[in-house]
Amino acid sequence: MWLRLRQICLVAGELKPVEEHLNEVLGINVCFRDPGVGFFGLENALFPIGNQLLEVVAPVKEDTAGGRYLDRRGGDGGYMVITQCDDHAPRRSRVEELGIRIAHQFDNEHFLNMQLHPKDTGATFFEIDEQLGEGAHDIDGPWEPAGPDWQRAKNTDRVDGILAAELQCDDPEAVAKKWSDIAEIPIDEDLNLKLDNASLRFVPRSDGRPEGLGGLDLSAPGKLEILQTADSLGLQTGDSQVHICGMRLNLL
Repeated sequence: MWLRLRQICLVAGELKPVEEHLNEVLGINVCFRDPGVGFFGLENALFPIGNQLLEVVAPVKEDTAGGRYLDRRGGDGGYMVITQCDDHAPRRSRVEELGIRIAHQFDNEHFLNMQLHPKDTGATFFEIDEQLGEGAHDIDGPWEPAGPDWQRAKNTDRVDGILAAELQCDDPEAVAKKWSDIAEIPIDEDLNLKLDNASLRFVPRSDGRPEGLGGLDLSAPGKLEILQTADSLGLQTGDSQVHICGMRLNLL
């Protein structure tokens, strides 16, 4: 069985400013806006980064789960780590075996979804999904949450992949073990959990914010252009880092 990092979800107080920064700085384009998130009182935008997706959601109503998450974490930031698997049934069985609660799930003829409760996983939402149908497991294949033709919006001039997600934790070792048990993938000595196409890195809290998804490592062939644009917008935070939507984006 394999497990890939397929999508990262961020949450923002306002969608438009974040969308503009992602486009201007990283050069990525919106491929889809899912009307279905309106059920949760949200609006969203999805952006391809290579064959992975970056989603940003923002509340449009009072008292939404996304809005409460913004309050708990003290502003914009990471929200969900969304993975793609090749066989959903044993993944569900494993979650049941471990007694992990499911926060949300749905199944249809094209897609199987399982979002785990962050109070049971630690750090942030951990989602395990499977795409079904023709080409479903192709590395650049269909992905229902990103719409019917997400590939048309790809622009890899500046960034072309998400290499790692950084999860800051009160107890990194304990949280890493939980995620390792769920994924059935061992952790290395540096508390990295290596998926098929990316790593999840578990680190101590260092920015004064609660547990959560705090950073991403991006493959950045256009690193120089990214830093120049970010600097002009006051978003550069290091020699190889920019800060957008409450996230540390490390350029590799």
